[in-house]
Amino acid sequence: MAKDRFHNAVKNALEKEGWTITADPYQVSVGDVDFEIDLAAEMLAAERAGEKIAVEIKSFIGRSNVSEFHTALGQFMNYQFALEEFDPQRKLYLAIPDSVYQSFFQRRFTRSVVERTRINLLVYDEKQELIVQWQ
Repeated sequence: MAKDRFHNAVKNALEKEGWTITADPYQVSVGDVDFEIDLAAEMLAAERAGEKIAVEIKSFIGRSNVSEFHTALGQFMNYQFALEEFDPQRKLYLAIPDSVYQSFFQRRFTRSVVERTRINLLVYDEKQELIVQWQ
């Protein structure tokens, strides 16, 4: 599977914050269905030692943010259900560019869907390779 355009930017941003990348991609198997989540990482720093995450990276560079959101939402939900069985201690995040967060993800409908489906967001700046916020 092809890596997202901003895959390395998010990976570098996580490493800058002290995360250790443990899988790239993260292979998850549940029964007879296999998934590839973009990244798995673990925090080794004392204050957050042992914290584990999986990150699905999206760039939202297609023609329609709505279509990209449909795809991201479906993937997130499938991966979340799979992680509940495969690796329940790992928290899943959807990584999105800050520009998309500031525009599309501030719309009432999008905010409502994110809240109701309990999507964890990792907002990144692809140019500076920084994590802007965790939500």
